[in-house]
Amino acid sequence: MAGVINELIREIVVEMGATAMTITHDMSSVRAISDKVAMLHQGVIQWTGPVADMDNSGDPYVHQFIHGLAEGPIEAVR
Repeated sequence: MAGVINELIREIVVEMGATAMTITHDMSSVRAISDKVAMLHQGVIQWTGPVADMDNSGDPYVHQFIHGLAEGPIEAVR
């Protein structure tokens, strides 16, 4: 179902020239629908840039998050 929703979002953005803002932790959706990405951590924008630059951002927070790593600067909630 997420794929259907992603396609609808992209379709509306392209056809109408609209801007869509989505908040998600689903990296597949991010890659499917985004042109630009911002990562928030504790209410602060940690990194922002084109989705194509996300994997090579050089930011340890982004790296940990997009790869689902337990180790890194983002502390696990216990």
